[in-house]
Amino acid sequence: MTTDEPVDRDADDVDAAEAGSTDESPTQRTREELRKTKERLGEGADKAVKGFDDNIVDLLSWLLDTETRARIYVYLRDNPQSTSDEVADGTGLYPSTVREALAELHDEGTVERDKREASGAGNNPYEYEAIAPSELVQGVVGDVQRELNAVFNLDRRLGGESPDGDTEPVRISVGDADESSADDADADEGDATAADDDTDGAASDDR
Repeated sequence: MTTDEPVDRDADDVDAAEAGSTDESPTQRTREELRKTKERLGEGADKAVKGFDDNIVDLLSWLLDTETRARIYVYLRDNPQSTSDEVADGTGLYPSTVREALAELHDEGTVERDKREASGAGNNPYEYEAIAPSELVQGVVGDVQRELNAVFNLDRRLGGESPDGDTEPVRISVGDADESSADDADADEGDATAADDDTDGAASDDR
């Protein structure tokens, strides 16, 4: 009579079988690698955007006096017709800080406001919109020009002369973007014409 005896499997065979059962298929591995790659790219893009935003805010902080006002300006350029509460939610600033800054920016003409239209009765809040960057720059140019001329006339002032006698050699002008593009095109055309003339001259010399 024969009896079924348990067959001892080699421990290495058992480990290999268990490992095989948990191994990912090539498709699963590829998907996992793609997911990790997308996460890395996303993190890099987020850092790039944050760096860009931070640089813009730093520059605008100089133009608008504070980082708070700069962040509000950037938010309103990206989200026009926002209420003060929406600006506070979008920027993470305190609502009272936002309201105070918006009032100042409105008084200075940096932001415009209108009552939000609502179908029902009730309180219709103001919605705000920031002026164009070109208008912002032109508004700052006059102040910068005065300050630079004051520095230019420093020795005159230290000598006790009246500021009324100051000269104003510093002149800052802001041209229209379309005009600048046209000027650049004219300059490029002029350079091309000059280059053609030089080529023609060289060819005649060779003859």
